[in-house]
This record gives sequence, structure tokens and C-alpha cells, in this order.
Amino acid sequence: MFNIISYVIFLSISSYITIDVGRRCYHEGKAYLKYLLHDDDLCLTINRILLGCYYLVNLGYIAISITSWITINSVEDMITVTAIRIGSIILILCGLHYLNIFILYFLRNKLTLK
Repeated sequence: MFNIISYVIFLSISSYITIDVGRRCYHEGKAYLKYLLHDDDLCLTINRILLGCYYLVNLGYIAISITSWITINSVEDMITVTAIRIGSIILILCGLHYLNIFILYFLRNKLTLK
């Protein structure tokens, strides 16, 4: 019973966080990409690809992470396991965000040096 409640809490919170962060990065990332690439069509294409990959990686991780949960026997275990799983989703989101920024920054530097 505790596992099902934990699954519902985890899926709702992590899906909301993933979709909200993805939407925000998509809308705010347009200006950053335009600054780096100076081509509106290319920026829009790259931004859409990044959003699609972002959703696939995070929602896939969310689905896979549920399969490795231990049996939860108390409310304390439910809160602990759910908090750890949501925290790992947030860390993955942070890592992907900064990885994208660094890759785009280094690609821009490489393009300007030529």
C-alpha cells in the first residue's frame, strides 16, 4: 500500500517538475541560443530538439527508477524513498541544464575561432 502511494506522489511531483523546467528552459533558452548562433531558424530547431531529448531522458529515467524501488513498510520509509528519488530527478535536471549550456558555449567559441 505504501509503495502505491509513494509511486503516485513521486510520479506527480517529478513529472510536474520535469515538464515545468522543460517549458521554462525552452522559452528562456531562445534568447540564449540566438545570442550564441545568430540564426533564428537554427535556434528554433536546436531548441526543439533539446526539449524533446530532455523530456525523453527525464521521463524515461522516472519510469525506470520506479522498477528499482524496495518494498516500503512504513510512512517514514515512504517519505525517505520518495524524497531521495525526487532529489535525484532534480539533480539530473540541473546536470542536464548545465551540460547543455556548457556544450553550446564551447560550440559557439569553436565557431567564432574559425
